[in-house]
Formats: sequence, structure tokens, C-alpha cells
Amino acid sequence: MFSIYIKEIRSFLSSLIAYVVMLVFLLAIGLFTWVLPDYNVFDYGYANLDTLFNMAPWLFIFLISAITMRSLSEEKKNGTIEIISTKPISDLAIILGKYFAGLTIVLFTLLPTLIYYITIYQLGAPKGNLDSGAIMGSYIGLFFLSSCFVAVGMFASAISDNQIVSFIVAMFLCFLFYNLFELIADFKLLGTWDSVVANLGINAHYQSISRGVIDSRDLFYFIGFDIIFIAATKTVFGGRKW
Repeated sequence: MFSIYIKEIRSFLSSLIAYVVMLVFLLAIGLFTWVLPDYNVFDYGYANLDTLFNMAPWLFIFLISAITMRSLSEEKKNGTIEIISTKPISDLAIILGKYFAGLTIVLFTLLPTLIYYITIYQLGAPKGNLDSGAIMGSYIGLFFLSSCFVAVGMFASAISDNQIVSFIVAMFLCFLFYNLFELIADFKLLGTWDSVVANLGINAHYQSISRGVIDSRDLFYFIGFDIIFIAATKTVFGGRKW
């Protein structure tokens, strides 16, 4: 698994698209946080990073779909997956190596945003007047949300050897699991079941962790979600016909 992980990291870092996607994410987050009206920190009038954590999941739908679209589909299209499969490594190890590589790239993308935290910390009146616990919880929430999106992107990449198709499917599924259940619950059509439907979506658990409280139910949800999609990816990947 580690050899696959290293190979994927090197492949990402040698690809122009990886840098372009990461740059687009950081530029968009920077514009929302510091420049655009009604979103930027200065219009809010108090020290927080709410804009970053509210907008990041939506940008991650695009970012992570672009990062993962080539993970398995390109291997199948180029026939290199056959070479990998002849090595003494299981399908699960191949998938996990690529999964953790994708998650690592996302973490690399998030690291520069810590500068925003330092800046907001300095801008607070008095200095340091911000809820660091909630910010830490939001970063943890973003990490788990990213893990879900990477798992979904891996699944989308496994079902097609066309990167564009994988990208579109990944974006659709990420949007569906992030926001659709909450939208359905907002219609208030199911009575007491509305909260149950909302909790099926990623957003409810992301918002819960973002409050700065780590609830075991949220952790079980994210871990279970990842396991389900990794298992689904393994099923699709294992069913390939040479």
C-alpha cells in the first residue's frame, strides 16, 4: 500500500492539473474570506473564519472530484492497472494507497489556510479574541468531510475509464450526500423523521463538529461513510474483466 501511496503522491505533484486545482481553491477561498462583499471578514466586523468553513465544502466538491477523477479511471484507460495487479498487492491495498494519497493532497491544500487563522488572531480586538476551539473543530470537520469526498471520488473513478465522466459523477454524488438530505428535511414533509433524513447527509455532521464538540456519533458517521464507499469501490474494482 505504501508504494502505491508514494507513487500517487509523486504523480499528483508532477501533474499540472493538481497545482491548478489547488491554486483555484486557495484563490477562491482567499477572495471569499478577504475581498468579496457580504462574505469577507471585514464586513462581518468580528474575528472569525466562518466564511472559510462555510465555503470550503462547496469548493471541495470541485477540488476533490478533480483530484480523484484520474486515480483509477486513468489506470484502467492506459492499461497500467494490469501491471499493478500483477504485483503482490491486494485490490484493497491499491485502493487504500490511492485513497490516502488523495486525502494527503487535500491536507496539503488546506495547510496554507492556517495563515488566515494567524492573521485573524492578530486582527482580533483584543489580539487573540476568537474561538480557537470552534476553529479547530471546523478544521477537524473539514478533514472528515474531505475523507468522505475522497471516498466518493474513488468510487466514481472506479466505475468509468473516462476521467470527465468520473469527475461529473463524483461532483453529483458529493453534492447529493452533502446537501440533498438537508434540503429534503427543510420541506418539513416527514414530521419527526425530518431530523433523521437531515442526519443522513454529511453537512449535519460537519456542522456538528464545527461547533468545537467532537461527538462520537459524528465520528462513527464519517468513518462508516468512508468504509461503505471504499468497500463499494473495491467491489467495482474487483469485478473488472480483463
